Amino acid sequence: MSKNNNKLNDNYVFGLDIGTRSVVGVVGYRTGIDFKVMAYAMVEHDTRAMIDGQIHDIGKATETIVQVKKNLEKQLGVTLHKACIAAAGRVLKTALIHVDQDMDPTIIIDDQHINTLELLGMEKAHQQVNTNLDEEEMGYHCVGYTVSKYYLNDYEITSLKDHKSKKISADVLATFLPQEVVESLYSVVKNADMEVYSLTLEPIAAIHVAIPEEYRLLNIALVDIGAGTSDIAITKDGGIIAYGMIPMAGDELTEAIVHHYLVDFNTAEKIKIKASTKSKTVSFKDVIGMKHTVDTHEINQILEDVSQQLAKKIADRIIELNNGKSTNAVFVVGGGGQVKHFTNVLSQSMGLSPERVAIRGKEVLDSVDFGETKIKKGPELITPIGICLTGLENNKHDFIQVYLNDEPIKIYDNNRLTIMDVVAYKGIEPKKFIAKKGRTLEFEVNQNQRRIPGEPGIPAKILLNNEEVSLTSKIKMHDYITVIEAKSGKDATLSTYQLVKTLDLKVYFEEKVYPLVPEIYVNEIGMTMNHDIKNNDVIRLKLPTLVSFLRKHDLDDFQYDYYINGQPSDEKSSLADLDHISKRERKSQKNKGDESKEGETSGKCIYVSVNETPIKLEGKSTYIFVDIFEVYPFDLSKPQGNVVCKINNATASYMGEIHDGDHLEVYWEQIS
Repeated sequence: MSKNNNKLNDNYVFGLDIGTRSVVGVVGYRTGIDFKVMAYAMVEHDTRAMIDGQIHDIGKATETIVQVKKNLEKQLGVTLHKACIAAAGRVLKTALIHVDQDMDPTIIIDDQHINTLELLGMEKAHQQVNTNLDEEEMGYHCVGYTVSKYYLNDYEITSLKDHKSKKISADVLATFLPQEVVESLYSVVKNADMEVYSLTLEPIAAIHVAIPEEYRLLNIALVDIGAGTSDIAITKDGGIIAYGMIPMAGDELTEAIVHHYLVDFNTAEKIKIKASTKSKTVSFKDVIGMKHTVDTHEINQILEDVSQQLAKKIADRIIELNNGKSTNAVFVVGGGGQVKHFTNVLSQSMGLSPERVAIRGKEVLDSVDFGETKIKKGPELITPIGICLTGLENNKHDFIQVYLNDEPIKIYDNNRLTIMDVVAYKGIEPKKFIAKKGRTLEFEVNQNQRRIPGEPGIPAKILLNNEEVSLTSKIKMHDYITVIEAKSGKDATLSTYQLVKTLDLKVYFEEKVYPLVPEIYVNEIGMTMNHDIKNNDVIRLKLPTLVSFLRKHDLDDFQYDYYINGQPSDEKSSLADLDHISKRERKSQKNKGDESKEGETSGKCIYVSVNETPIKLEGKSTYIFVDIFEVYPFDLSKPQGNVVCKINNATASYMGEIHDGDHLEVYWEQIS
């Protein structure tokens, strides 16, 4: 390594594992597919500077890091300026959330609806983990999520896509990292006179070594059993689908020895480690100063109860994170998992065969060349080496900067970062991605229900570097994201004028068409044509009488009698849609008397056929087509279309004159 360390960014990497009990530093570089370790150092904290992965005393933690840094610099003869670090899996929080979304049952469910449902789950989970925070806490940010179950109208279903439903639901398991953990890690590195080159999560770093990428298609759980907690990560379909932890690990095993043999913690730790080797006995002094030599079999029996408790809690958590079922295999790393027979106990708790639960240690470090460094290959090295490899991977920075609607955002990259993660981080309401149809207008007209649907909404538009994409599109450093919110469709509206115009009511007067304008009552209150109809309005349309119609159109004339569909009418007669109105000259009373007398001598009788049915007309000197309705059964009061009248195969009107022997036709013509 060059004196000024310029090659560190290109070829070399400094991985710093800041743990609860100790700080481990590894410096190395990649040679092909192998990783060569140039220097290694480990220093234990002399105080409780860290508790459960959280830095409590930044000053003391910095002192330990500086010791590791100086040790490595002495081995290498250079100054280290940048470090790759990892946030402990034990500080992650998870939330399992059930979320519902109402749907328009006429719409087919697509990816956008499913993505929005998942986003609702992430938002709800985010609200839950950020509830009741202390004033000094900065809040939690989502670093990954998985959907365990989907529901269609409350029934569990494998896939929602292409179905129709009134309601869709999901169970979402989301994982969050507290922001203050990130900030404190950055602080101690800066106080040690270095920069953070990359930041990852410890479970991701461990998986990088313990579970090669080609194995991640399988459903495998990785358990890193440390001192204070056991960190869990689960792979499936090529990615990490869940993280978790339990607040129990190697220290509980050590404390069992402390209480049984009355020794200090450090002595108990050494006894535990020795009992996991091939040694038959272990010698030690208790706090009183008495010397003991104990069979390792006895020690392992003492640890058995605690091991079973630890295994049960780990198994339960794995099954919870893996959607209620066991994974196909479990890999164990970390010093706490090396207790004798622990993997067998864990396999029983998982319901797996013993060969499906294994310690990952020396065999996964075969591609690591430790050179002249005197380091024993073991599972406790997996996370530090993983931190180095993660830092080297494509020069990856786990916190990346992207732009959302031109606003710069720094966000944690969980190796599967999508636009949905950025939207969730920014807190954009999921409902802004749902294109809702406008409200339907429902009302009643003359006891008939009417329903007018609202207009469809405009879907949200998502652009990635000016190209239209979806919420699930992956993103990378410096990407530009534009989100154009969905727009709801317009609510259905209708005025009384539009209603009457839509009904298109009309009558025929002397074969000329006239509009039939009704009186309008809304909820029994008279309204004008300009009233806007509201939901659940009850509308009554009162059609005009013959007299009011004639007067409105200036058609009334006292010299005439009027007929509706060939039937005599009076002033109170009401009109209906498609009625035919005709008129005949009215005779004076005197003339009527004379006509009556004349009729006795001059009225004539004719015979015609109507639709091939012979009928007799009598009592008049002349006859017109409408006269047949007095004797021929043709109901004009219930219109079934347009009335067609024919005389001797020629189209005629109601007023067409007919003669003896004529062949008449009358029928309804359907309106298309």
